Amino acid sequence: MPRPASAVVTSKPARFVLALLRIAVGFIFLWSFLDKTFGLHYSTGPSRAWINGGTPAQSYLTGATTGKPLASFFESLAVPAMDWLFMLGLLGIGLAFLLGIGTRLAALAGVVMLGFMYAAVAPWVWGSLNPVVNEHLVYALVLILIPLTSAGDTLGLGAWWKGLGLVKKLPFLI
Repeated sequence: MPRPASAVVTSKPARFVLALLRIAVGFIFLWSFLDKTFGLHYSTGPSRAWINGGTPAQSYLTGATTGKPLASFFESLAVPAMDWLFMLGLLGIGLAFLLGIGTRLAALAGVVMLGFMYAAVAPWVWGSLNPVVNEHLVYALVLILIPLTSAGDTLGLGAWWKGLGLVKKLPFLI
């Protein structure tokens, strides 16, 4: 059985900050899903919304990679199924982190997604504020931190989730 948050991080203020970090990252993923789905005028206008025929993953894979060394690989992934995987990933990761449940699986999915996004934009080539570390790597590190510190137990449903029979049998669901 995984250790409770109070055994992993003994400082209550630190657990509170980790919970806020978890919620903030969850909201980033969920908001990205909502904006790309409904075109809420932040990064996505209504005409490019998924519900209006927009292709969020395909657009990223063909637009953000232009002129980058791995462009042909990522452009080959620009298919409708990738839109579904991307959008369901944003939704699932966002909800898992907001609720504090399934953070191991959500972190794994998020790190894979962010790793692909990092490689797609190839910040080491040109046109980046930093050739090594960008927001994709920072978010990936945060995603790894959350399940390691049981941050879903504080201000979340993590402790309850870990007590479920199915989750006890399949600990990767924690």
